[in-house]
Amino acid sequence: MALAPSFGPRLDLRQSQSLVMTPQLRQAIQLLQFSNLEASAFIEEELLKNPLLERDNDSASITTMETPAPVPTEPEMPDAASFASSGMMPDADKAPLDIDVSNVYDAGTGADGYGGGMAGGDDDWNPVDALGAEKPNLREHLEQQVRLTFSTRAELAIAAALIASLDAAGRLADAPEAIASVLGVSLEQLEAVRAKMMRLDPAGLFAVNLSECLAAQLAEKNRLDPAMQALLNNLEMLARREMRALLEVCGVDAEDLADMVAELKRLDPKPGTGFDTEPLRPLIPDVLMRPAPVTEEGQSDWLLEINPETMPRLLIRRGFHARMLASASRDTRGFLSEQMQNATWLVKALESRAQTILRVSAEIVRRQDGFFRHGISHLRPLTLRDIAAEVELHESTVSRVTSNKSIATPRGIFELKFFFTTALAGANGEMHSAETVRYRVGQIIAGEEPKNILSDDAIAALLQKEGIDIARRTVAKYREALRIPGSAQRKREKQPA
Repeated sequence: MALAPSFGPRLDLRQSQSLVMTPQLRQAIQLLQFSNLEASAFIEEELLKNPLLERDNDSASITTMETPAPVPTEPEMPDAASFASSGMMPDADKAPLDIDVSNVYDAGTGADGYGGGMAGGDDDWNPVDALGAEKPNLREHLEQQVRLTFSTRAELAIAAALIASLDAAGRLADAPEAIASVLGVSLEQLEAVRAKMMRLDPAGLFAVNLSECLAAQLAEKNRLDPAMQALLNNLEMLARREMRALLEVCGVDAEDLADMVAELKRLDPKPGTGFDTEPLRPLIPDVLMRPAPVTEEGQSDWLLEINPETMPRLLIRRGFHARMLASASRDTRGFLSEQMQNATWLVKALESRAQTILRVSAEIVRRQDGFFRHGISHLRPLTLRDIAAEVELHESTVSRVTSNKSIATPRGIFELKFFFTTALAGANGEMHSAETVRYRVGQIIAGEEPKNILSDDAIAALLQKEGIDIARRTVAKYREALRIPGSAQRKREKQPA
């Protein structure tokens, strides 16, 4: 006999775990994603709100790490002793900043966190209106154009170094030869990038002298003819008002020379000053990197530290707290207890943030040691997952650590994201950075003889002999990314006239 199903109300007890986004957790995640300057602004706000916090101006930085320079086949993380710090390295399993928040319930409690330019709970904030709220400065204006002009990591690195070298007038403060030497690239490669950047808006930037600056502006207007070029080559004669000599040098009559001089006066000799309402802000690194003293075995390591100029240390005023607590009322005691909890949490969160950034930066430096020693041709393939597995952090944590942060190295200042590249398989199982292979394609084409122009198939064959497993279509893709024409057009261009 079948029993009829019974329908009715039931009371069941179930146990489950969930992670609620508390105000402190939201602040911790924001702190990790902030650059040092943003975190410093957040700290300034906390100093104003919490009487138990004070800035430590006397003690040396405790956020220093030494990382072994030689890159082993299987890199190892440094132990706690490698931290030049009085504090202990946070446990990877207990670090409050290492958390995946992709599936976390946010109770919307409105943490008292520094917004850092994000919505941050402001219901009136409109991202469309915010786009035009602030005019970008010259650096930001140029970086936007660079991203549209260049596609390879080598070109982007050169462009970033050129932007960093601009002075207030828009000229290069460092010689192109010096910049090329620091980056480990050829002068010809740097000049090719600089020539394109001199045509960016405003035209005439990145010049080494006044003549070159004015020539770029005239070329943009299609007014750089041989007579005008001759005038630019002899600006010192124009300054001395040697007009008769200039007539002979330029091969024009007096009326034409007067028109040429008038056209020069309409150009901007300092294109960098007319754009910004404020001086060009330098790119301030979050992490500093320098060579360590050479060991007895002849090895040289790298030292990393959080930039102390941008990241102040905090101290808790425990003596002041004890004195106030002795004669405080109940309400005051409650206030002091809450402020002590907030201060203790913030100090620990900042120390954990610093150590997490150093752990990730140290592993990046260890993996890319060849780049720092030999240049961009030695950039290795690297992913967020590689770093996360090595330092035992969640991949999303590594992503937050490397966002909006830069490192000052002997080769210049780079964003941490710069060092992550895709990989190509090698013939012997070794992996090669796609950026390095693209750079090698450019090198091969630059070195080909006019009578022996290489096809994409021939370039692929050469790379395969070097141990790089690459197909012809991949060579073609990299060549096009470098804006290099095909073999037929190169053959026509390199034929003697």
